[in-house]
Amino acid sequence: MDGLGRDEDKVDNGFNHEEEEHGGRKSSKNGAEYEMSVEQIFENREVPPWKKQLTMRAFAVSFVLSILFTFIVMKLNLTTGIIPSLNVSAGLLGFFFVKTWTKLLSKSGLLRQPFTRQENTVIQTCVVASSGIAFSGGFGSYLFGMSERVAKQSGDNGGFKNPSLGWIIGFLFVVSFLGLFSVVPLRKIMIIDFKLTYPSGTATAHLINSFHTPQGAKLARKQVKTLGKFFSFSFLWGFFQWFYTAGDGCGFISFPTFGLKAYENMCVESVQVLPLVNSKTTTYVGVGMICPYIINISVLLGGILSWGLMWPLIENRKGDWFNADLPKKNMHGLQGYQVFIAIALILGDGLYNFVKVFTRTLTGLFYQFRGQQSLPVANQHSSDTSDKVSYDDQRRIQLFLKDQIPTWFSVAGYVTIATISTIVLPFIFPELKWYYVLVIYIFAPTLAFCNAYGAGLTDWSLASTYGKLAIFTIGAWAGPNGGVLAGLIACGVMMNIVATASDLMQDFKTGYLTLASPRSMFVSQVIGTAMGCIVSPCVFWLFYNAFDDLGLPGSQYAAPFGIVYRNMSVLGVQGFSALPKDCLLLCYVFFGAAILINSIKDMLGKKWGSYIPLPMAMAIPFYLGPYFAIDMCVGSLILFVWEKLNKEKAAAFAPAVASGLICGDGIWTLPSSILALAGVQPPICMKFLSRATNARVDNFLSSKS
Repeated sequence: MDGLGRDEDKVDNGFNHEEEEHGGRKSSKNGAEYEMSVEQIFENREVPPWKKQLTMRAFAVSFVLSILFTFIVMKLNLTTGIIPSLNVSAGLLGFFFVKTWTKLLSKSGLLRQPFTRQENTVIQTCVVASSGIAFSGGFGSYLFGMSERVAKQSGDNGGFKNPSLGWIIGFLFVVSFLGLFSVVPLRKIMIIDFKLTYPSGTATAHLINSFHTPQGAKLARKQVKTLGKFFSFSFLWGFFQWFYTAGDGCGFISFPTFGLKAYENMCVESVQVLPLVNSKTTTYVGVGMICPYIINISVLLGGILSWGLMWPLIENRKGDWFNADLPKKNMHGLQGYQVFIAIALILGDGLYNFVKVFTRTLTGLFYQFRGQQSLPVANQHSSDTSDKVSYDDQRRIQLFLKDQIPTWFSVAGYVTIATISTIVLPFIFPELKWYYVLVIYIFAPTLAFCNAYGAGLTDWSLASTYGKLAIFTIGAWAGPNGGVLAGLIACGVMMNIVATASDLMQDFKTGYLTLASPRSMFVSQVIGTAMGCIVSPCVFWLFYNAFDDLGLPGSQYAAPFGIVYRNMSVLGVQGFSALPKDCLLLCYVFFGAAILINSIKDMLGKKWGSYIPLPMAMAIPFYLGPYFAIDMCVGSLILFVWEKLNKEKAAAFAPAVASGLICGDGIWTLPSSILALAGVQPPICMKFLSRATNARVDNFLSSKS
């Protein structure tokens, strides 16, 4: 998620600390009361074999939720590029759908297999794996950056390859599974030997464990009810806004809050004050409730700095810094500064965090290995004994090591898929030579391990950073003859490998804490990835055909990272000659500023450093415009006030409210896209016109009458 995701929101499990026979936290023994651990609560519940954890109903629910979540991720990809964690929503909705189904079957006497937390984990894993392809597939970044639309905006001569459903599906199938096979042999080392925390996977496991207690099930039902209410509101609000957008620049999304002059200068995009009335969607309010406060504030600060100060000042330098006759969207004019300064911020932030996480990875490995005579082996049984570990860990280790995935299977799978991919990719992309692919696959397992290990320590996936590294490396290697496209494709190959590797290890951690078998986790991840390789391209194809202006600046779906990634590739091939005048100096300043800000943030520590803005988040509105910043800040404000009034209730229901707002608006894009494809236009155009324009309209109408 370009480093902008947060740890999973921890939902209160609803325990009331009363004595329960099986589901409470406390129990009585010999007249004394003692605290029960998680696995003691579930002690009397049988853990099904790994094959029974993989049920048809689980994958049917996963498929439906995958479509829902793919629409949400795709819309965010093509608008802001900020994608919050949706694991909580996946776990919650998976629990609700299957629990409702099993309850109906139970009443009719047809239920054969009860719904378990292991099956819930399988659903969550499958949904997240499938919707994750919508991000790692690059539909809003590297993949769309290869299109003719983005190439024309960039103004380079690097060639293009327009999206097509066939080659996109083929490309994803040959690159999306390698990351899974690359880290499977390391599951025991990461989870048991190194005891990596994987905060997101741990939080998701706690959520699922809590759902399957009596109190947790009651809370989950209330959360789903809340989600449903806000889902309906968000969906209907999307329909209401669509009704008034029959023409360009009309409807509530074009409401000139601060006057028509400000609207003409795009200032309206940065100073909307009524987001629930005049924002583009309710999505960003929900995203703001899920993202940490500092991300939302950073986006707002970035918008004020760029659109409020920098771009007007640079615009005044036209004729000196750039040709005054150039259109605003020319890469050698104002847009060049917008794109490349944003790239400088992104690269500075990415480089700093890469060095930080990589250093922590090497340091952690050094201390891990220093205390051992030899390296841990993937299939070797743990040396921990019963008197060294707790009851919970004993049971978890026993079941985690029970269903082994042979190392030979992982190695054979990686080699086979890598061989097929090395042969197939040059046929899809002639610019990407087979030896480029081979070099990537030689280094990919090491980088996948580093990303998975770093995510276990920090909960921070650097998939996009490794992708940018591939852009510059392969792009420079290929040179001017096809280097732009080769760099973008290499970025996609690398991103898919390292992203799926860290996701799988997160899921192994979730499975470890819910007693789900590693085999069921792996199979679920494979099936979810396969779903994503089909669902994500189809959803993107729907957007691409429904909206003719997709990817164009100022459109509803501007796909801002498409041109950013393409120009990174151009920079890697052409060097600094691609930059307009004095842009390089500004890039140096902002690159250094990103590193300095991150350094200050770390030096101040967790308490005070949390108040320092994030350069990555600040960079997003530099090119896109900050029209969504106030919306996200309103989401933060709602959550802040709610936590002050009732912190426990906010912790339990805020994720459900946010998910409802995001899901409702995300699903509205499906009927709106279908209506657009069918040629159905909204019935009303509500334009906000100046007095002079209104007078001309009145005179015209009176003359006709």
